[in-house]
Amino acid sequence: MTGDRTRPDLRTLLAAKGFRNWISDGWEPADDVVAVPPGTAEAAAAHRGRLSAELPGQRIALAAGRSVVRSNDTFHGFRADSDFVWLTGCQREGAILVLSPAGDSHHATLYVPRPAEAHEPDFVGDADTSPLWVGTAAGPAAYGDALGIDCRPLEDLPHGLRGRNPGVLVGAGVDPALDAFGFGHSERLRTVLGDLRRIKDDWEIGQLRDAVDATALGFADVLSALPEAVRGGGERWLQGTFDRRARTEGTGPGYTSIVAAGPHAPILHWTRCDGAVTEDSLLLLDAGVELESLYTADITRTFPVGGEFTTAQRDVYDLVYKAQLAALAEVRPGREFAAFQTTALGVLASGLHDWGLLPVSVDEALSPDGQQHRRYIVCGTGHFLGLDVHDCAAAHPSGYREGTLAEGMALAVEPGLYFHAGDRTVPPELRGLGVRIEDNVVVTGSGHDLLSGGFPSTADEITTWVRAARG
Repeated sequence: MTGDRTRPDLRTLLAAKGFRNWISDGWEPADDVVAVPPGTAEAAAAHRGRLSAELPGQRIALAAGRSVVRSNDTFHGFRADSDFVWLTGCQREGAILVLSPAGDSHHATLYVPRPAEAHEPDFVGDADTSPLWVGTAAGPAAYGDALGIDCRPLEDLPHGLRGRNPGVLVGAGVDPALDAFGFGHSERLRTVLGDLRRIKDDWEIGQLRDAVDATALGFADVLSALPEAVRGGGERWLQGTFDRRARTEGTGPGYTSIVAAGPHAPILHWTRCDGAVTEDSLLLLDAGVELESLYTADITRTFPVGGEFTTAQRDVYDLVYKAQLAALAEVRPGREFAAFQTTALGVLASGLHDWGLLPVSVDEALSPDGQQHRRYIVCGTGHFLGLDVHDCAAAHPSGYREGTLAEGMALAVEPGLYFHAGDRTVPPELRGLGVRIEDNVVVTGSGHDLLSGGFPSTADEITTWVRAARG
C-alpha cells in the first residue's frame, strides 16, 4: 500500500488536463465475467422463493456490505453478508438486493456498483474501488448473466425503494447507502432468514461436503509441518500452513484458525497462535476451509505432537471420544436439539466424577443448580453450520436450541475437556491439557451423514496419522 500520502498527489494529477486526456482512452475493454460455483444461481433462486412464501406482499432489502477499515486508509478483506449471499449468490461489495411483490411472489432486482470508466475522474481518483487501483470488477450486466437475476446500476436504487407502501423490511447496519433510506432494521426479516437457512438443500450439503474435504487437506498439511513448528516456527507456522491451504482451496479460513499447543489447548478461543510447539505437548487444531461459495467446514482434532499420548493425555482423549460417540448417536430427526449436548455432558460428568474431580454426585452436577462439571467445559458442544461457522444465529430459539432436529440441518458436534494450567482443582498431570473432537454432520431422514467421517478419530488412529505425516 502506498498509503494516504498518495491522495494529495492524486488531486494534483486529476487537475492536470494533459494527464486526464491521456489516461482517459486507449484501454482494452474490461473482462467483466463473473464466475460462480455451478448451481449457485439455481440455489439462490430457490432460496428467494422460500423467503417470498414466508413474507408475501412485503418489500425486502438486503445489502452485501462494505469493507471495514483496518487502520487509516487500509481495509480488512471484504466478506459479504451471509443472508444476502444465500438469496443471491453474489459477493460484490456494495451490492443491494430488493425484492418487490409481484403477484403471489416477488421480483428480485440486484443493484450493483458500476465500475468507474476511464473517462471518469474516479478511474484515477478512487484508490479504494477503481479498476485501475484494485483490478477489474464486473458490472450489472455480467452479474445478471451469471446469477440469472435482474441487475441494475446501484445509482438506480432510489427508484427501486421509493415510497413507503408496501413497507420495506431491511437488514440494516450493513451498508450506509441502504440505511440512509430510513426504513429502520427488521429483526423479523433476520429471524425468518435464520429459520429458513436451518434446512440445507442438496446443493448446500454438497458445498459443505466439499469444504470438509478441503479442510482434510489442510489438517494433513499441518501434521506434515509439525517438525518445523517444533524447530521454532511454533503455532504461527502451523496457522499459516493451514490458512495457506484454505486460501488455495477456497476464499480462506472460515473463521480465525485456532492452533493451540500445550497450555494453550484449554483456552477455547486461542486465536493469538503465538506460542511454541514442543514434542511432548498436545496440539488442538480447530479450523475450517471456506469455499468460494462461502460455505465453511468446522473441524477439530487434538494431536500428540510427538506421535504418542502420555497416559494422562490418552485418558482425557478417550473420555472425550466416548462423549463424541454418544453425542453423534443422538443426531437424528425428531430428537431435541439439546439431546446431543445433554448426552455428551452426561458422559463427561461421569468420567470427571470417576477421576474424583467433582465435589458432588453426578446427578447433582447435572442438575440445573449444580453444573460443577462445566468448570472443565464452559462452552456448548455443538451448533448449526453453513454459510457461517455459527450458522443461523438469528433463528428463533424454538427452531434452534429449544427446537428439534430435522432432515437437512447441518451441525458441528464438539465435546471437549479443558483443564487450564493454573487450575488447582486438578492434579498436575492434567493441568494444561485441552482436548476437543469436532465433527460435521447433516441430519438425514433416518439418522445423520457424518461429513467428516474420513478424519481419524480414535486415539490409535490419531497417533498413526501423526506418525505417518511426520514420516
